[in-house]
Amino acid sequence: MQKRHSGILLHITSLPSKYGIGDMGPFAYAFVDFLGSCGQKYWQILPVNPTDGINGNSPYSCSSAFGGNPLLISPEMMVIEGFLKPSDVKTPLPSAEKRVDYTKVTGFKEKIFNTAYRRFQKSPDRKDFDRFVREQRYWLEDFALFMVIKAVLGGRGWNEWPAALKDRHPQALKEFSRRHSSALEQVKFIQFLFFRQWHKLKAYANSKGIAIIGDIPIYVNYDSVEVWRHPSFFKIDRKGNLQFISGCPPDYFSRTGQRWGNPVYNWAQLKKAKYSWWTERIAHDLQMFDYLRIDHFRGLAGFWQIPAHEKLAVFGRWVKGPGAHFLKELAKRFKPLPIIAEDLGEITPDVIELMKKFGFPGMRVLLFAFNGDIDGNPHVPANYPVHCVAYSGTHDNNTIQGWYHQEAKPHEKANIARVLRSKFTPRDLHWTMIEVLMRSRAQTVIISMPDYLGLREEGRMNTPATKVDNWQWRLTAKALTTRLAHKIARITKKTDRI
Repeated sequence: MQKRHSGILLHITSLPSKYGIGDMGPFAYAFVDFLGSCGQKYWQILPVNPTDGINGNSPYSCSSAFGGNPLLISPEMMVIEGFLKPSDVKTPLPSAEKRVDYTKVTGFKEKIFNTAYRRFQKSPDRKDFDRFVREQRYWLEDFALFMVIKAVLGGRGWNEWPAALKDRHPQALKEFSRRHSSALEQVKFIQFLFFRQWHKLKAYANSKGIAIIGDIPIYVNYDSVEVWRHPSFFKIDRKGNLQFISGCPPDYFSRTGQRWGNPVYNWAQLKKAKYSWWTERIAHDLQMFDYLRIDHFRGLAGFWQIPAHEKLAVFGRWVKGPGAHFLKELAKRFKPLPIIAEDLGEITPDVIELMKKFGFPGMRVLLFAFNGDIDGNPHVPANYPVHCVAYSGTHDNNTIQGWYHQEAKPHEKANIARVLRSKFTPRDLHWTMIEVLMRSRAQTVIISMPDYLGLREEGRMNTPATKVDNWQWRLTAKALTTRLAHKIARITKKTDRI
């Protein structure tokens, strides 16, 4: 990220499609073309790992740090690739065009995956699948076991499994694998479909000059294959019970802090293992994405640790993270190490020093610029360093118009003209803010798609500390007009970002 460029934040689930949820099908390719026609360089997405369905289908709540989310697999591409017949998907999923209905989508996708796998079992051509299984064995074997054991046991978490399976006794796993070989292969087959479609989409984006910014949640779920496979890497006791969980102290989003509930890492044990799990994770993600945004990067310098029995995040405390020692190991292995540090919230000098030492750009969010001292606020465009990634808002923010009409306090509205150094009308506020961001010194600017569309609350992706009605917003096919593309391209060119 050396030159001045810009991009758009839009998660794959938000793309249009005929099957109830955005996927890696025709509309994903059309969006890449749209980005190119606008003069954009980056497409930023949210995590694409399998969601557990428990925490509102949050992409930040996943059962595996390596697996792909089957809901993102395109039925249309499965037809093109010969895994389905057109008659298998001839009826579009009856679902609201502007919201994802995860229950309906999950049922539909499971049905077509079953159909595709039955057909695949009869196919003599397995060489691509067999190669995928060999190359991904380091995570795929455990992932398949975890998913099938969980399904066989009615969805129970790994800590509630029979002791032999919970504690990974080799003979018990071998016997289970023998009895459920077909189900295990089907899980691997679905992952094969996901990564086959993903790498084709990424190759297409790169061929059009579009780089993809992926998102890595720093933590994994307690009920995940990683915690089951590597319990010593997390702060849990010998019986598998959580000792400490993740979260953050009181901040912009919550006066009592946020209790995320993920197990925190046992960094001493990870260090003994030479950070092998993290190294594999970064290597895996660098094959998938061109840049990696590490969500809650500050947790590598110091993390908020909450005793598992406490109900409120305020009872946590800061604990020192692995810091430079860990990042040096990554830097030795990966050259370059294209990381964007999510440095929002309470940032201490050690976090800033860590980012500076390794040259990682941090984030600036314009919607954080209007509260408090403007002169000292790092989110005010006039205060941006060159080496940063500036956003109109993140997946956790309201849209610009939603914020102005539903959240902004009188003093924040009074600060808008001062911060923007420009006159504005409420109707066009999103365009005024976008242009101010694009004119800023920031090397990279990312605008969320709902902000380009001028949407209000209906375009919001997530409201932190809530688990209902999140991650559902979808773009309509007719929204990506030639007129919009031309307007974005004009601003991009005018601000010297093409």
